[in-house]
Amino acid sequence: MIDKVWWQRFLLFWVGVLMVALLQSCGSSKNQVAGSLTSPTESSNCRMVRHAMGETCVPLQPQRVITLSVPSLGDAIALGIEPIATIVYFDDPPPYLAEHLGSIQVLGQEEQPNLEKILALKPDLIIGIRDSTEAIYNQLTQIAPTVVDEWEGYPSWREHFDFIADVLGKSESAEQVWSHYYQRIESLKTALGDRTQDLEVSFVHSCCGTIDLDLKNSFNGSILADAELRRPPAQSVPIAGGIVSISQERLMDVDGDVLFVATDGDEATQKIANLQRNPLWQRLRAVQNDRVYPVNYPTWRGGNPLAADAVIDDLFKYLVIAQMPDELVN
Repeated sequence: MIDKVWWQRFLLFWVGVLMVALLQSCGSSKNQVAGSLTSPTESSNCRMVRHAMGETCVPLQPQRVITLSVPSLGDAIALGIEPIATIVYFDDPPPYLAEHLGSIQVLGQEEQPNLEKILALKPDLIIGIRDSTEAIYNQLTQIAPTVVDEWEGYPSWREHFDFIADVLGKSESAEQVWSHYYQRIESLKTALGDRTQDLEVSFVHSCCGTIDLDLKNSFNGSILADAELRRPPAQSVPIAGGIVSISQERLMDVDGDVLFVATDGDEATQKIANLQRNPLWQRLRAVQNDRVYPVNYPTWRGGNPLAADAVIDDLFKYLVIAQMPDELVN
């Protein structure tokens, strides 16, 4: 009888030990699972980025980027990221972008792109500017992480590039891009030598029904300033937006030793043609000295480092190479 009771107690003891061990094991497993769920940031593939519309967790290595402005497109390409799609502002792609657009889907020329097209492309990052993106921002965020820059016009092209570099996590690449830009500026200044001391460079363009001057703080104006090229008095001042429209009566505001001219579309070309029939046109120094040069409109107003490189190419072409003796050029 005693042996039987002892044996029952013995079994109960070991059953209890096994149950405690089993509960501890289960508890340990639950704690491990709970621990992995409480620290998602350690395994996250995105980082928070502040922008004009708030904060967004941006992929660390985005693979399918959509840009909703041409400056953003050029910035991304300059940083080594080729977007899968973009909007454009031109009918014919400028030479500096033509080679890239063959593999990039164009969403149209409108400032507010087709949301269905964007959805079908399955982007993992969308980059826009506030003016054209704010109205559809909430819809875009339902498709993919979306960041928006304030973009205060073409005078802010440098800040916008740095913003894009930050969003894409390409700060080192950005430093290389700026280094290349300033090296080219220094090369241009060296090639120009003393010839720029008394040289005034003017730029007039036409688009969308107006005749305009880009001023000192515009995209191309800032490049000319970096190269220490003087502008005519009416163009050497900064104003908000960096652009001013003129009438034919103010044609002498265009006067300079060198005149670059750009048009966007048939209507703009006709406007410049009408301007050239104005008797004041023949009084322009650049016209009298045969130093009027046509340049590409979307390049000179591109607002990104790729376009800047192309503008510097034009400055070399017309201010350096064109002024060399024929025997040196050939």
